[in-house]
Amino acid sequence: MRLKDKVVLITGGYTGIGKAIAKCCVQEGAKVVVNGLDEEFGLALVKELGADNSAYITMDITEESAPQLLVKKAISKFGQLNAVVNNAAYIASSNIVSTEVPFIKRMLAVNSIAPLMIIQAALPHLSSVRGCVLNIGSINAWGGEPDLLAYSMSKGALMTLTRNLGDSLFRENGVRVNQINPGWVLTEKEILNKKEQGMKADWYKDIPDIFAPAQRIFTPEEIAVACLYWLSDECGPVSSQVMDLEQFPIIGRNLPKNWEGSHKKK
Repeated sequence: MRLKDKVVLITGGYTGIGKAIAKCCVQEGAKVVVNGLDEEFGLALVKELGADNSAYITMDITEESAPQLLVKKAISKFGQLNAVVNNAAYIASSNIVSTEVPFIKRMLAVNSIAPLMIIQAALPHLSSVRGCVLNIGSINAWGGEPDLLAYSMSKGALMTLTRNLGDSLFRENGVRVNQINPGWVLTEKEILNKKEQGMKADWYKDIPDIFAPAQRIFTPEEIAVACLYWLSDECGPVSSQVMDLEQFPIIGRNLPKNWEGSHKKK
């Protein structure tokens, strides 16, 4: 088992990628503390994973007390903390015209500031076991789409945080900090979001080649499996790194001539 006897804190862990990571960690021998916003989902996940292997704490990670409470939950339940997965995210569309101050403050609070504060709260415990942090970013961190302006900015900030702390914390505390940038993932929320945007119910069965050369997008489970390396001791001394999980190159991609119309809603 690759994570035997490790304790992993996962924000945004009740659904989607976070839930898949939690399940994967338990399968590999870890104990997990999962966080989310819907109490029923938290209860259901702990029931599925087993109370001996998991605990949950329902709260908004932007609350001032959240970082300390999350860490306290892990220590009180399992006696240690080996890894933090900053997975919780606020995803919403905005562009140069529609992005307003309260909106972008909320975006940055969830996606950039809260992860920093959680790492800060967890650092003493991570340092004592030479633990690690894995930040879940997005390929949009490299620039993003016009209608994902604020979200892309927040993930770009998270990526810089990873690079910065991945160097300083590993040198000073022995704590590795890395990040994965997933591409388009078929989560429960993504299915609902696209339906609300006017796309057909089974939109994910007909993805244009420009977005999915494989004729499909990623599953949460595929992202979770990739996380195991970064959370395990197999990662060795690797720190301050960002890995893109996408089907095509993000930088320098050769777009087909008809790409402009390939993303239109159906």
